[in-house]
Amino acid sequence: MAEEKNYVIKVEEGKAATDERPSIGPVYRSCFAENGFPAPIPGMESCWDIFRMSVEIYPNHHMLGHRQIVDGKAGKYVWQTYKQVYDIVMKVGNSIRSCGVEEGGKCGIYGANCPEWIMTMEACNAHGLSCVPLYDTLGAGAVEFIICHAEVSIAFVEEKKIAELFKTFPNSTKYLRTIISFGKVTPEQKAEAEKQGLAIFTWEEFLQLGENKQYDLPIKKKTDICTIMYTSGTTGDPKGVLISNESIITLLAAVDCLLGRVNEELTMNDVYISYLPLAHIFDRVIEELFISHGASIGFWRGDVKLLLEDIGELKPSVFCAVPRVLDRIYSGLQQKISEGGLLKKTLFNVAYSFKFYNMRNGSKHAEASPFSDRIVFSQVKERLGGNLRIILSGAAPLSSHVEEFLRVVACCHVMQGYGLTETCAGTFVSLPHELSMLGTVGPPVPNVDVRLESVPEMGYDALASTPRGEICLKGTTLFSGYFKREDLTKEVMIDGWFHTGDIGEWQPNGSMKVIDRKKNIFKLSQGEYVAVENLENVYGCVSDIESIWVYGNSFESYLVAVVNPNKQALERWAADNGVSGDFETICKDPKAKEYILGELTRTGKEKQLKGFEFIKAVHLDHVPFDMDRNLLTPTFKKKRPQLLKYYQSVIDDMYNSINKPNA
Repeated sequence: MAEEKNYVIKVEEGKAATDERPSIGPVYRSCFAENGFPAPIPGMESCWDIFRMSVEIYPNHHMLGHRQIVDGKAGKYVWQTYKQVYDIVMKVGNSIRSCGVEEGGKCGIYGANCPEWIMTMEACNAHGLSCVPLYDTLGAGAVEFIICHAEVSIAFVEEKKIAELFKTFPNSTKYLRTIISFGKVTPEQKAEAEKQGLAIFTWEEFLQLGENKQYDLPIKKKTDICTIMYTSGTTGDPKGVLISNESIITLLAAVDCLLGRVNEELTMNDVYISYLPLAHIFDRVIEELFISHGASIGFWRGDVKLLLEDIGELKPSVFCAVPRVLDRIYSGLQQKISEGGLLKKTLFNVAYSFKFYNMRNGSKHAEASPFSDRIVFSQVKERLGGNLRIILSGAAPLSSHVEEFLRVVACCHVMQGYGLTETCAGTFVSLPHELSMLGTVGPPVPNVDVRLESVPEMGYDALASTPRGEICLKGTTLFSGYFKREDLTKEVMIDGWFHTGDIGEWQPNGSMKVIDRKKNIFKLSQGEYVAVENLENVYGCVSDIESIWVYGNSFESYLVAVVNPNKQALERWAADNGVSGDFETICKDPKAKEYILGELTRTGKEKQLKGFEFIKAVHLDHVPFDMDRNLLTPTFKKKRPQLLKYYQSVIDDMYNSINKPNA
């Protein structure tokens, strides 16, 4: 690695290959951990301590907020203080215990983010229960599996999800004894639950169960499992990831250290918008971080179309997002720019080029062009609430052109992170003001050691001048194993190192670029191996497409793809090229397919892809890949087996058209 500006330090040399294992690259850690990994705050032993300590320090500060609906319209945010939330949490905990749930019990939470979600989570933390979140987007099959696998005895559920939960009957009733609605319960639902031998309560009814009852809080240990988080998985049953108290409190110490070193410390005045699922580790640890600083968390209304309106009302200082949300913001802004007159477009382009030029030459975003920020980009800033200082993207790769655009126009830091449920989310994150980290996930967070392991069958060498290989991690933030699946744990935990399955490439500045996925490799009929995720990243640079799924198999010698085009871009192209009709009609037009295929080919040539890596046929789907059709996981990763099943006839048609062009 280059010696100039480097954000990692080497702690161990690499090792050559042996007969038993491939070569291993050197071990690196964050330069912010030059004196060892930062320790948690004294006295902080568990997730309960995070909340308890903040209640003591910030009792009257706003903690949880939601928008009040008056006459069908959303009003201002209404807040509960840390002390008010604490009082309710104690009632919830007493009520849970009065149902016979003891320390070590499993408590399910099923529904979208809301104040009651956090209160239930904190009650679990207080009484040493394992919180078992259920994805809001999971179907009944997965919910039933998780309840039975984790042996969930009590479940809190969003009112509109009660019917989904009932679909798990009768199998789930082997374990499930009590259901609490965050809202109302109908007489029919009460009768159905009682018929199955279950007790069901509204939130208000449940709080009264623990009245005049007091249960001692157990002593929590760092090694206690505070949550079992089931990963959605692209194949097979969900896996229960065991997360300990120590994993979370260690991560918070590392993130605080990192933010301090780049002068972006969190304070009690920070505000966070809660909309990413709390059932996912990314949002869970971010909200724990905000709670640890006595900061405020405002909840969205649950509708992505209204998210920007909620942001405008809440005015958050930190916004965490998945790429799909940022892509939507990017597309909306691009549309506004293209709809502006020539003068506005020219002014925007000049301001953008000038500011980006200065940022590339080392200027901080706030100093690169204050005039451009004030005159041109202030509208973007106001649309995002006006107070944003950090946008953090995670869960999937963010396109470089979207990241660059937002870094310039959003007037705040745009950082990209990387982590898995098994690593307690935060593992790598790009740093403010470092434009050289564009397109990477940044250097390691100061809580893990990182090394690459060579993958010879894919041509990745961890000891090469540009080191590439499987990302392997070691540290206290790692999970404690897969629940009841020691066999799967042993597959990924080897000699204390967690094997992520992701292929990374070290950059000269110590940041990591995720370039591929170890298992997403297949062989074409001529014997060539194709690393499909790497190709999708390359073709994803085409600005006229939103998403692409590349397919090939060992019976064919070339690749085909299903593409979700960018609606505005394709409609603009159609208008310029005499193709009429709505978006769906345009997607079916052979000229449109030819155009997109040409753009993919041009990008392939620019990126110097090999001949067999070029796409030979495309299908344009006007409906984006989604979870409703089971094509994506809740973190927007592609479910390849399900994509193949769904598009099988389309794939067959594409191969037939290539193999028999005149048929």
